[in-house]
Amino acid sequence: MQKKNIYLNILFILFCAGLLAFLLRAPEETTAKMPHDKDHAAFFPMGKKEAEKHCQSCHNAEGVTFPADHPSKNRCLFCHKRN
Repeated sequence: MQKKNIYLNILFILFCAGLLAFLLRAPEETTAKMPHDKDHAAFFPMGKKEAEKHCQSCHNAEGVTFPADHPSKNRCLFCHKRN
């Protein structure tokens, strides 16, 4: 029984070390954060879902355009975090 616990503890430590190594090798976040300016100030106190309803009023083909490879445009604050 004692030997089994030692093996399980060693396995757990190896797993944690592997997980930590994996997380430390993750790339840095490159997505731009939502700017702290007068245009976006009203959206900081709102919840994410409520704020996202207003994004496409400015961020559209006639206003601030998206890059061609931009992903889905309905979950803005999933990637563009509020500071």
